[in-house]
Amino acid sequence: MKKNHLTEKELIEYQFKLCSEKQTAEAAEHLKECEKCRKLNERLAAKFSALAILREDVEVTEELVSKVLENIKAVRSEKVRTFKIPAWIGAAAAVIMIGSLLMIADLNKRSKSSGKFAAETKKEISSIERGREDSHISKFRDRRARAEVVAESKAVTLGEKAIQAAGIYKEKEKPPFAPASAIELVTLPRRDNVQITIYNSADLTLVRERRNLTLKRGWNWLQFMWANTLIDPTSLNLEPLKEKDKIDIEQLVFPPRLKELGRWLIHSEIEGQVPFEITYFTSGLSWRAFYMGTLTGDEKTMRLQGYVRVTNNSGEDYEDTQTRLIVGKVHLLDKIAELARQEFPYGRPFAGYAFGGYGGGYGGFADDKGVPLLGNVPIGEGSIEKYFRHKKKEIVKEGLSEYFLYTIEGTETIEDKWGKRLLSFEANEIDVNSLYKYDEDRYGKNTIRFVSFVNDEAHNLGQTPIPNGNVKIYSVADSEGYLSYVGGADIKYIPVNEEVELNLGRSNLVKIEPALMEFSTENYRYDKDRNISGWDEIRGWKIEVSNTRELPIEVEITRGFGTTYWDIEIDDEGVNYKKHDAERARFTLTVQPRSKKVFEYTVRTYHGIRQEEINL
Repeated sequence: MKKNHLTEKELIEYQFKLCSEKQTAEAAEHLKECEKCRKLNERLAAKFSALAILREDVEVTEELVSKVLENIKAVRSEKVRTFKIPAWIGAAAAVIMIGSLLMIADLNKRSKSSGKFAAETKKEISSIERGREDSHISKFRDRRARAEVVAESKAVTLGEKAIQAAGIYKEKEKPPFAPASAIELVTLPRRDNVQITIYNSADLTLVRERRNLTLKRGWNWLQFMWANTLIDPTSLNLEPLKEKDKIDIEQLVFPPRLKELGRWLIHSEIEGQVPFEITYFTSGLSWRAFYMGTLTGDEKTMRLQGYVRVTNNSGEDYEDTQTRLIVGKVHLLDKIAELARQEFPYGRPFAGYAFGGYGGGYGGFADDKGVPLLGNVPIGEGSIEKYFRHKKKEIVKEGLSEYFLYTIEGTETIEDKWGKRLLSFEANEIDVNSLYKYDEDRYGKNTIRFVSFVNDEAHNLGQTPIPNGNVKIYSVADSEGYLSYVGGADIKYIPVNEEVELNLGRSNLVKIEPALMEFSTENYRYDKDRNISGWDEIRGWKIEVSNTRELPIEVEITRGFGTTYWDIEIDDEGVNYKKHDAERARFTLTVQPRSKKVFEYTVRTYHGIRQEEINL
């Protein structure tokens, strides 16, 4: 039992069941024994009974206010009567007080003098409640702005909570101005799971977090902080995953004077745990792909492992994260990194009156045009939907074929300032072709080794495109499984069903040496002045291919002639020849292990007027 008398606040909370069960029991026990508190409680009950009148949309007109004041004045003036003053007088005073509150909607239209006028009005109402005749009543009735009476929620004895509990609002109680109105903050729990989608080309990552929030029935505040991170606050979004028809996300408020912090105002018709999804954009996360290929002993098949290295410089740790990658270029209208580093999430600060934020009060934010913002919506600038359509970030696609969503299987923890290698895929027994190329126009006098395969189902691939990255190829060196490095190459994006050829660099085990064996000219043509105007050139070449490997190899030799007018003669059944393009011929052959292959060919080129003759 409480030893001291109950305060008005405690009695209000007791009447409207806003306190705990223990506090309710203590208050009830105290009222049984304390006559003074019982009387105060009865007076408050009489006041609150007037609130039932306001459950309907009663228009507070000048006539209604005048009549109520006249009735109060008339009753108070009859002091000589001996009977008890009716209890409805206190209720009438409460009606005037609540009527004052209903006029708060015009607050933004009034000058600074409204605050002074509200204070004076508050004194007048208090004098009526105490039963004293006050000369201010006539001022109250005659003032030009009496229909604009305001009483800030902190100054009204009933309190914001009592008004909500009295059921004044039809659908649901009026949202509080700030957490200061006894609305508890919802604790932001650990993530149940998180998914990140990284757009490398735009330094942009979409984060989707699932968290179970414990809500109470009524109003809840959820606080979200992004200090020392690159999170873009303008992209924050909160959605319930269950009970969507019973939970409303009213607004996201960025309190003045509190940087890198936002609060969602949530109205819930239920209490308990509810799964929510929080989404936002951040920057500072990037990825690169690399691959490891291991050739079998006969080099006819290969095992290919794909990896992604994710680097996190976003300022945030992501635990048990599923990683998804966007392969292709994405163009963004806003630069996320710049937005995330802004001191204020929405434009610049301005001086003036604005609702919202921690404790309400003066000041707020303005957009780029200087329009004041209420929370994050321009005051008097149309609907919320219109504003967010204007501010919404856009991802512009150049073509669907340029993009692919690449999902990494499983989850990993990616800590800030760390990089982590993730296995993206693994394919075994991929059929490959090994080829040694010689082309002086492209590679000089070096023999280059290539490995090729097709990204399709026939090669145990073809499920997804293969992103840009670096490939390193190894081969099995011995029966114990030791590997030897063969070479590496950078690859570009490989669509499904497309062949890829990996340039593994110069080979030291296969050498190709061409040698000019003979040269002659013939079939001269002369003009009228007996000058040479045309001729043929004949060159005889010998090509020697040396294979010092333990495996047979396929060789491709491309020879250029510097002219589109040529013929070639070759007499070797082990060498295949075809015209590669207008100026080049291509020879292909197989060379056995630890052996040499020599073949010869003769090429005739035509010059001057001889080019016209062979075309006749």
